Amino acid sequence: MKILVVEDEQKTGDYLRQGLMEAGFIVDLARDGLDGLHLALTEAYDLAVLDVMLPGIDGWQVLQGIRRAGKDMPVLFLTARDDVEDRVKGLELGADDYLVKPFAFSELLARVRTLLRRGGKAKESDLLNAADLELDLMRRRVTRSGKKIELTSKEFALLELLLRRQGEVLPRSLIASQVWDMNFDSDTNVIEVAIRRLRAKVDDSFEPKLIRTVRGMGYVLETAK
Repeated sequence: MKILVVEDEQKTGDYLRQGLMEAGFIVDLARDGLDGLHLALTEAYDLAVLDVMLPGIDGWQVLQGIRRAGKDMPVLFLTARDDVEDRVKGLELGADDYLVKPFAFSELLARVRTLLRRGGKAKESDLLNAADLELDLMRRRVTRSGKKIELTSKEFALLELLLRRQGEVLPRSLIASQVWDMNFDSDTNVIEVAIRRLRAKVDDSFEPKLIRTVRGMGYVLETAK
């Protein structure tokens, strides 16, 4: 699925592009309103993430241009002001949702997926599985061998990431940025603890074992070949 990000702040734009690409999306990044509107009108996107404060023309004008052209892709707008008037204005102009800066990437990703599902355009499955382990995104439910497993929100997000990237060794830095929305600190054992707790719930009482540590590299979820 293809997403347009219009964000003039370099660090934020690069961060959004990298995170969305790592989540499996194709991403185009525009640094100002004019380029963003041009891309929105000439390319086909499944969703746009649009900052309000942009050079050239602002996010409101970009949004108006998109809707005037008859483009009905979902638009998520980003605003630095937690102001009711801003939110109302965006929604009245045709935005589908909003986030106030600063935000956690995990929340933005959840909003993006919700908007894509709502538009009936999501190509990714709401069910992820490996062997007899199944994760239902819509119901926020995990089962193994038909047995319901209770997970915390972070454990659920961690398992979702491992299942989406099944067979791939995921470095701790990637897991930290995707699940905890933080830069990796080698002095912290947050990820090791989370992996250990997740294994205790989804692996320890079952066969085959699915989550494996690859020393010096990271973690992988895969079924035995």
